[in-house]
Amino acid sequence: MRFPKIPALLAALGMVAGLSACSSGPSIRADADPTVNLSSYKTFGYFERVSTDKNAYTTIVSTRLKDATRREMEKRGYQFVTSNPQLLVNFNVNIQDKQDIRSTPSAGVGVGYGGYYGYRAGMYGTWGGYPQDIETVNYQEGTLSIDLVDSTKQQLVWQGTAQGRINKKAVENPGPAIDAVVGEIFAKYPIPAPGAPAQK
Repeated sequence: MRFPKIPALLAALGMVAGLSACSSGPSIRADADPTVNLSSYKTFGYFERVSTDKNAYTTIVSTRLKDATRREMEKRGYQFVTSNPQLLVNFNVNIQDKQDIRSTPSAGVGVGYGGYYGYRAGMYGTWGGYPQDIETVNYQEGTLSIDLVDSTKQQLVWQGTAQGRINKKAVENPGPAIDAVVGEIFAKYPIPAPGAPAQK
């Protein structure tokens, strides 16, 4: 199924609906500069124009991302400042068109073996020429990255990323989804929030 065209930034954030709706959820990963001690930084702020902004104004998505990120950073003892922060935060989003190609036994093949093919799926293949129905599923995959940059060195020191299939319901109501995915990303941060151990 193909979703109608929707604003790109909201669409990319729609992937996070899986946090509450799907058992698998989006893929979350993080990486840090091994030579940097993230606890040595005390203050943070945002780039004057983050990547989720439009040319002349701050988008609603940027505002929500900033609010959610600020909560997570302050939980970890960082102080938000507007002048000369030690860490600068940026956001990046991306959407890619993807395609799943699935094959199933043609209708009428194996009649009388109810449930058999579902059990066999993924365990072993069939002979050449075995009748198959081919189904093509088009979808979109979104990626959200949160970057922390050393403002003095202008060097990336930590990045957290969420990647997953776009969910239409989350696109229609992105606020809770943004809060959820930012929380999931920061669960990978080396400095845990009080009462929440850092994930590896």
